[in-house]
Amino acid sequence: MATEIDLTGTPPEGVRYARKPDWLRVSLPHGDDYERVKAKVSGLTLNTVCKEAACPNLAECWGAGTATIMILGDTCTRGCRFCNVKTGNPRGIVDWLEPTRVADAVADLGWKYLVLTAVDRDDLADGGALIFANTVRAIHERVPGSRVEILSGDYRGELTALEIVLDARPDVFAHNLETVRRLTPHVRDKRATYDRSLAILRHAKDRSSCRYTKTSLMLGLGESVEEVEATMEDARAAGVDIFTMGQYLQPSKKHLPVLEFITPQRFAELGALARSKGFHQVVSSPLSRSSYHAEQAFSA
Repeated sequence: MATEIDLTGTPPEGVRYARKPDWLRVSLPHGDDYERVKAKVSGLTLNTVCKEAACPNLAECWGAGTATIMILGDTCTRGCRFCNVKTGNPRGIVDWLEPTRVADAVADLGWKYLVLTAVDRDDLADGGALIFANTVRAIHERVPGSRVEILSGDYRGELTALEIVLDARPDVFAHNLETVRRLTPHVRDKRATYDRSLAILRHAKDRSSCRYTKTSLMLGLGESVEEVEATMEDARAAGVDIFTMGQYLQPSKKHLPVLEFITPQRFAELGALARSKGFHQVVSSPLSRSSYHAEQAFSA
């Protein structure tokens, strides 16, 4: 059984927080393609999870002309202890023209695969489901043949709201477990539960409108290998097709500390373990994030 660890800013007695190793160093954003994506996103008043969540792959992805668009504003109604997106009350404000602007960006930048995510909007009756659905439809209409992956919240477990999103027929439905069962109450907002997330993934898979379902784990928060394996098995039992794992990185001193930096070799071993469970695609490396190399699911 894994040892209980107090996930606060003060290390437990006898525990030292790890220093960031060399394999986690990334290049600063630069290049013409990066500047082009940055200008387009800024000009259309769009948010990206790449910047808001301080993703370490921003330079690589933007340099390749891709990005993960974050809709429904930049203020989340939840306060997960790992996330760099700001928390607050958006007071029900919705920009109904946002789907058109996102579709314009996809067309102008020539994207054929877009990852679309959103802040949690517990201030809205449908949790923002209608805007999500409208954006998926707008992209498919504006850019025929494009694929849209959505990284969705849990809509407070309301399946009626989830159905609105699924009816828009996203090509991939992703919802992240984020961490193992034991650590979920310490890592995620109290309104997000492990079993609710599994139920959302299971329901999405039961619908034929989604080709693939997907979830992701952050490692380095004190989980054991046995707990990670149990999470893999829970995900497969819920019908999840794509499983990704990456290193948790502390965005600021206000967030959860990193308890362990997992080596590339360990990530490779965990990736092999996940593949043995029968997932369609597994992505496992220190810098992997939920949307990293997402388009490869359709060539796997």
